Amino acid sequence: MSRRPDKLSDPTGMVPGMTDQFPGKLSSPQRPDPPPLADEATMLVAYLEFHRETLALKCAGVPGRTHSEKVLAPSGLSLHGLVRHLAGVERWWLHQQFAGDDVPMLHYSEDDPNQDFDSLDGDFDEALAVWQAQVERSREIVAAASSLDDTGTRFVDGAEFSLRWVLLRLIAEYARHDGHADLLREHIDGSVGW
Repeated sequence: MSRRPDKLSDPTGMVPGMTDQFPGKLSSPQRPDPPPLADEATMLVAYLEFHRETLALKCAGVPGRTHSEKVLAPSGLSLHGLVRHLAGVERWWLHQQFAGDDVPMLHYSEDDPNQDFDSLDGDFDEALAVWQAQVERSREIVAAASSLDDTGTRFVDGAEFSLRWVLLRLIAEYARHDGHADLLREHIDGSVGW
């Protein structure tokens, strides 16, 4: 088995000097690359944590109400809206349908299904705190599960789904929206990241 020399990467998963070569590059020691060799549960959770931290990095340090600006016309996306949306996604899939938490939906109603992206008159820091609380509850739910084969029930049709399936679904959701966050953040202040 061949290995690359240790000098090519550091514990953060960044190539040394990378941030020097790309001014404005966002990096974080709290966002290490997921382990390439690990058991299934560790790897799934590590990928989800990587994408969660990516969203937090994209939102960090943006001044004032800039989080709420819809900077990619004609898109209705904003960092504020993405944070609100992903807080609702965490609650919908893991809290309500998987764990059976009896809590109301976030930023959604039948009359106004797009309020997560459209109703941005609230405080961004408050929205970020709500998202962080939802993520913390999700982590508790995953940690309490006995197996990736534990199941929840979809409200729409009563079908069962596994924890494995919902973690993969959340990874895909975060990956998609982290791409949106990358474009938004680059447009706001030129910061880019992997």
